[in-house]
Amino acid sequence: MNLIMHALAGASIGVLNGLFGAGGGIVAVSFLKKLDGEAKSAHATAILITLFLSAASSYMYVTRGNVTFSDALPYLPGGIIGAVVGALFLKKIPDFWLRKVFAVFILYSATRLLFR
Repeated sequence: MNLIMHALAGASIGVLNGLFGAGGGIVAVSFLKKLDGEAKSAHATAILITLFLSAASSYMYVTRGNVTFSDALPYLPGGIIGAVVGALFLKKIPDFWLRKVFAVFILYSATRLLFR
């Protein structure tokens, strides 16, 4: 049963990542916390999952002509620096605050999407 739940979670995360980009990672964190319990591990695992899912989605988008590498290039240096800083801070942030900050980010994102 556990293998089936993980496979269903992975398929759901993959579909959402393909549709919404890293938005699949938000769902991944929720699924991983429910399946495995630990918040920091769920966040770190979601990032690793999202790496591979984003690579697959990127390949599909580039080969179908939806986007070019030059479209993404201006965002990569800042994104890479931000990712490193975030990964370094993850170990230092208590689980309580990690959950609160994550919840505020999701609520902010949902509110922006709702009222656009």
